Amino acid sequence: MKTSITYFEKRGKNNTDETLNIAKIKAMESGIKNVVLATTHGYSALRAAEIFAGTGVSVTAVSISPSFDDEGWKMSSREQKKLEDAGIRVITSLHGLADGVTEGLYGEITPGTIIANTLRLFSQGMKVAVEISIMAMESGVISPGIEIIAVGGTEEGADTAIVARPSYARKIKNFKICEILCKPRIA
Repeated sequence: MKTSITYFEKRGKNNTDETLNIAKIKAMESGIKNVVLATTHGYSALRAAEIFAGTGVSVTAVSISPSFDDEGWKMSSREQKKLEDAGIRVITSLHGLADGVTEGLYGEITPGTIIANTLRLFSQGMKVAVEISIMAMESGVISPGIEIIAVGGTEEGADTAIVARPSYARKIKNFKICEILCKPRIA
């Protein structure tokens, strides 16, 4: 199977529509029926609702744990309702690569943060795409063994998309990144 990767010269929100269109094309070509994407306040998810409308592809927005409210990253109930009204399922969860209590007690050198930092070598969006895939698995939205498209980004918007076979956090060794669809050229 011949595939190509799109590399963006700049990272961030300006790549959102192209990233989502690349994901849509891949979903249509391969029959993938589930897309998960990161969203803090709903911008990327609302764009996805428009781009994936009428395709039969289920779009799930993954928002960050309320424990990040201090940073301004928590989705408001008004923002969540707007997404749900647009047909987007929203899940909120602990970071998929966070070691929760371990990280809280011992700081940032844990197995999860080592994995996260390794993925950031590809791009921030790569770390986010893997992380939200795990979060979707943990919430029961994604079934084990199926391929999905995961979309992440840098700060706001989307700039990275992958095809993945996600795993539960405790089975991270089973996680597979099958294809990189797009990412910023320089992380």
